[in-house]
Amino acid sequence: MQKFKKTTATKKIIALKSKIRAVQGGTSASKTISILIYLIARAQSDKTKTLTSVISESTPHLKRGAMRDFKNIMQYQGYWKDSLWQATDSIYTFETGSQIEFFSADQSDKLRGGRRDRAFLNEANNLTLDAFDQIEVRTKDFVFLDWNPTSEFWFYSEVKDKRKDVDHITLNYLDNEALSQEIKSSIEARKGRKGWWQVYGLGELGEVEGKIFKDWKILDETPHEAKLERYGLNFGYTNHPCALVAIYRYNGGYILDEIMYGRGITNQNISDTLKNEDKALVVADSAEPKSIDEIKSYGINIIGCKKKTAQIYGSLEVGSEKSYVKWSIGVVQDERISITKRSINVIKEYRNYLWQTDRDGHILNRPEEPFHYSMDAVRYGITSLAPIINKRDLMRSVPMIPRDPRKHPGR
Repeated sequence: MQKFKKTTATKKIIALKSKIRAVQGGTSASKTISILIYLIARAQSDKTKTLTSVISESTPHLKRGAMRDFKNIMQYQGYWKDSLWQATDSIYTFETGSQIEFFSADQSDKLRGGRRDRAFLNEANNLTLDAFDQIEVRTKDFVFLDWNPTSEFWFYSEVKDKRKDVDHITLNYLDNEALSQEIKSSIEARKGRKGWWQVYGLGELGEVEGKIFKDWKILDETPHEAKLERYGLNFGYTNHPCALVAIYRYNGGYILDEIMYGRGITNQNISDTLKNEDKALVVADSAEPKSIDEIKSYGINIIGCKKKTAQIYGSLEVGSEKSYVKWSIGVVQDERISITKRSINVIKEYRNYLWQTDRDGHILNRPEEPFHYSMDAVRYGITSLAPIINKRDLMRSVPMIPRDPRKHPGR
């Protein structure tokens, strides 16, 4: 289990005193962990009962993010008691009587509901200004915000320079002494990538160059009318996560729904999961024929992605992995895409799926290594539909010929 100890990040967060306590930072800077450690300590030492609200963009995001971090901290420190956790309402009551509750910003009744003493807006850049306003005016003591500064949002334009009760700090991985040397080395290996390093390395505000996919919408759920077309599957086990994504056709576009994501997932696990899902063709990474054959032996309809499809549909660099990646990204970019809000890992990778850049910041035509696992699965599934997509587009481009009633009487 991850170790939780007082770090420079924790000390900087404890030192914040204003009503609005804004914490921007890079990857692995311990923003969320440090804020939660502080909120737990306050709740444990309260002389009178208090209520703290932790808010994120959606319930799935909350459960796999701040709520899971909270439970891990509590269990690691030996504080956690099952009897004090109300799972239905996601509220933990401490021995002092103070409570920490968790809810999502899409629960409008909670946003506009009762008052609280403290609040924490986790990944505030994914929340609306209205959500902040509704929480802040109903919070007595202070409101924490945290985020990765990938681009400007309402905090910079509507809060930072328009209020006097704002503390704003920047953290980066060097503020987190609990970080392993392996992770530090991985971060520092990207120092030459100017845009990435500014945001994720140094934690400074920037516009990360080369975002590959844009304008995807987040949906509450998959509409009943949506038609399941494919499953995209990217294998992984120890070093990389496995990603299984359902791909639905709906209203002229595609909807993505995360089915599985994580390390240590076996081919048997994948097969058992698919047997409990609606039936559709599974399109997997063709680089692992042995895994494809094993899953097929369990009765699953699965094939490898056809990377030569790029040659058929117009790639200039035929026959190479680089060619397929570039072409398949273009196919997905041409489609209207939505994601269900429960698809936490797909959403995270979509927001961080970037083109590599050279030391001068020029974009290269190959994706970043991190944040590509579910995006690969999406590419495998949607490009398998390329013949259908091309046929559909061709039909749209052919002018309709008026029917001659003399040749087809009675029709």
